[in-house]
Amino acid sequence: MVAGTGRSVLLVVCGGIAAYKALELARRLREHGIRVRPVLTAAGARFVTPMALQALCGERVSSDLFSLTEESEMGHIALSRSSDLIVVCPATADMLARMATGLADDLATTLLLATDTPVLVAPAMNVRMWQHPATQTNIATLRARGVTFVGPESGLMACNESGPGRLAEPDVILAAIMRQLAGGAPLAGYTALVTAGPTHEPVDPVRYLANRSSGTQGYAIATALAQAGAEVTLVSGPTTLPDPSGVTTIRVESAREMLTACQQALPCDIAVCAAAVADWHVAPSAQKIKKAAHAPPPVLHLVPNPDILATLSQPSPLRPRLIIGFAAETEHLISHATAKRLRKGCDWMVANDVSPATGIMGGTENEVIVIDETGCAHWPRLDKMQVAHKLVARIAAFLHTSHLHPDPQDSDGRQP
Repeated sequence: MVAGTGRSVLLVVCGGIAAYKALELARRLREHGIRVRPVLTAAGARFVTPMALQALCGERVSSDLFSLTEESEMGHIALSRSSDLIVVCPATADMLARMATGLADDLATTLLLATDTPVLVAPAMNVRMWQHPATQTNIATLRARGVTFVGPESGLMACNESGPGRLAEPDVILAAIMRQLAGGAPLAGYTALVTAGPTHEPVDPVRYLANRSSGTQGYAIATALAQAGAEVTLVSGPTTLPDPSGVTTIRVESAREMLTACQQALPCDIAVCAAAVADWHVAPSAQKIKKAAHAPPPVLHLVPNPDILATLSQPSPLRPRLIIGFAAETEHLISHATAKRLRKGCDWMVANDVSPATGIMGGTENEVIVIDETGCAHWPRLDKMQVAHKLVARIAAFLHTSHLHPDPQDSDGRQP
């Protein structure tokens, strides 16, 4: 678990097959240093146990409105005001109806009625229940009262029906919670450039030089920046990943094309160079290079590619206010990454060990060290979306504490 942020969430777990995802959400919140105080409804206890919820939250589970110990001190009132945000996950159709009509016949509904704390709900229910006019009316009522919604998503559900009603994934709910705790959109008004994926350097019409990068980390960072309110341009090398929602995606092949696209995306406030750019290219053959019998293999004359990170980091009126590079190393991780940060001229360097045994290159998890002028911050091994959200939270904190607020737009709509 990371160091505490001083922020806390009251997590209300309702009944529904998706309740198991609330356990994962609790774990991830704690990894972000957020205190989680759990409330479990009677129906929720049919799907997850109080012991499991307490173990993952590290806090006693509250469930009984008529607890003599708690209610002697008006425990439901204290709970309703004890946290920075109340999260209802999963929020069933029944719970939405109770919230909308102001029922207060158990601990969860009573504290929700007695609170003036912001409320975020993550609905989960059968598609027809979600689409029913009664549910939609309740949703409209709650929205009008200031309740924030995250999800639901569409897809196949446990009832074997498909459509809207699936609980949003824990990463998506986590991002919504982080936005709420940060005041909604901590990077609203900022512009960001992200590079991701490999580059392909053609050798002939059918062959190219490349690397094993999947682009997953860069895409996750672009997504997290957009979720934090930034206007994001993603310049991506060849990947099989779909374009992130809410992001302008520009697809390129080679390092030279990537540099051109990055320069065209300037000016911006934040640049995150997560792409694994090929260091060299060759003068490609116009025709497929044929293998001749008994002849030696062709000699490839490698030419250095432009250095995108160093180019963007050069002092100029168009230099982004914060430039972050990535250092994928297989040995001497900190020393190589520290030297690279100084050599490139960027502000931060995110270093990771991509030795084959780590499974990080092309995998779903990452373990990074963030290096800046003050030293190194070691992060635990996390999935790449979690790394993205932690990095974006650090970016937002840096920009705000450094008073690097977005400039007002000039007459042509671009940042000066």
